[in-house]
Amino acid sequence: MEGKEEDVKLGANKFSERQPIGTSAQTDKDYKEPPPAPLFEPGELKSWSFYRAGIAEFVATFLFLYITVLTVMGVSQSKTKCTTVGIQGIAWAFGGMIFALVYCTAGISGGHINPAVTFGLLLARKLSLTRAVFYMIMQCLGAICGAGVVKGFEGDSRYEMLGGGANVVNHGYTKGDGLGAEIVGTFILVYTVFSATDAKRNARDSHVPILAPLPIGFAVFLVHLATIPITGTGINPARSLGAAIIYNKDHAWDDHWIFWVGPFIGAALAAIYHQIIIRAIPFKTRA
Repeated sequence: MEGKEEDVKLGANKFSERQPIGTSAQTDKDYKEPPPAPLFEPGELKSWSFYRAGIAEFVATFLFLYITVLTVMGVSQSKTKCTTVGIQGIAWAFGGMIFALVYCTAGISGGHINPAVTFGLLLARKLSLTRAVFYMIMQCLGAICGAGVVKGFEGDSRYEMLGGGANVVNHGYTKGDGLGAEIVGTFILVYTVFSATDAKRNARDSHVPILAPLPIGFAVFLVHLATIPITGTGINPARSLGAAIIYNKDHAWDDHWIFWVGPFIGAALAAIYHQIIIRAIPFKTRA
């Protein structure tokens, strides 16, 4: 028996783990940092996949505004919130739609559905300026159409009476409060996007690309829970623009700059934090 125990110990020590799993599976030898996307890519304009991706962004943002603004309308028109889904339901509508739409469009356009996300990825050189501008235009057009369809369903008078789902800084908060909420909220979203779609993590853990839409949608849900009382939660300039254009009231335009400046600052900070602090990509390039 003693001899058999020695054989077992010898075998256990002799044959070490040859296929590491989890975080130890990633080494410098099996991963190479992808090259940055060119700033201008004229060849994209001749590719059908380029326009297909733009159409996917348009349709996704259209559906996003349609579902979310209708949900906001349903909550706003009720005299008592006990009979509606309430703030939690609005947050779930936004987060759930992002989860579903990112899942559907990630393989076609990357599933941005948000100019702030596109801007952050542009700063990280994940896509060209040509594609980024095209995406933003299609996202804004989709948002306008989505909000327009909701107005068609609700009717002009009721749509305007219920606020049209437009983002404004709510009473009791300053413009600085609203700007800060938009910056932090968008930072959380875009940082989650970077982390969930990180190429190095994808190479290391095969399940990460499949699960990516889940944390992104959940981040949107949590940010809405926190900031709906402050600004109604923008963190998406296309969403704010679409609702403001269709609603088209002065008080919606008074604060509208907050819902562009805040998300773009938040996206830029998230890109800098992830690329420079977390991944240290500039330092790796020098080395």
